[in-house]
Amino acid sequence: MIYETFNPKIHDVNHVARLVYDVDFRTFDMFFKSDEQAVKSISNYLAKKRLNDYFKVILDDDNHIIGYVSIYLHDDKHEFHLKSWKLFLVDILDHFVLCDIEKDDLYLAEVAIDESQRGKGLGRQVVLDVINYARSKNFKRVTLDADFRNKGAKRLYESIGFKEFNKKRVKIASFERGMHNMEFNL
Repeated sequence: MIYETFNPKIHDVNHVARLVYDVDFRTFDMFFKSDEQAVKSISNYLAKKRLNDYFKVILDDDNHIIGYVSIYLHDDKHEFHLKSWKLFLVDILDHFVLCDIEKDDLYLAEVAIDESQRGKGLGRQVVLDVINYARSKNFKRVTLDADFRNKGAKRLYESIGFKEFNKKRVKIASFERGMHNMEFNL
């Protein structure tokens, strides 16, 4: 696998937008009438905004996008960019359920593997690569979130050695979003 900083001028923005949608489709579906609308809005955002250097596309040996990974450090300030109001609402929900990033943390925000590549251990390898990167940079722990509804992701993280240290949830009418805040101590 090859990790490359996402660049909308050279990478397939629509493919990456579809992967972003897939990571949190339940929340996007709450605000958009269809997955196509959500992906279009995400694509427009990705095409215009320069993301941090830690938003990486994952390429196979033939330079095809097979996923992406996004990490944040304590000093990375979350920015509420000018974007569609629906994407802004997704950011607000995230604020209430995602891990707080401590000084010596590397926060693994998102990992997405293309549907055609799932089941091959690529997600596990990405998480292990992030842990190794964090260790090489002397971070104290890697943190991430596992959605309450994604039991498979939580099992994967636990099998790697992550432990739950907190739970957060937000409920709006019949919609509920919650996360297992998890950590891997280095």
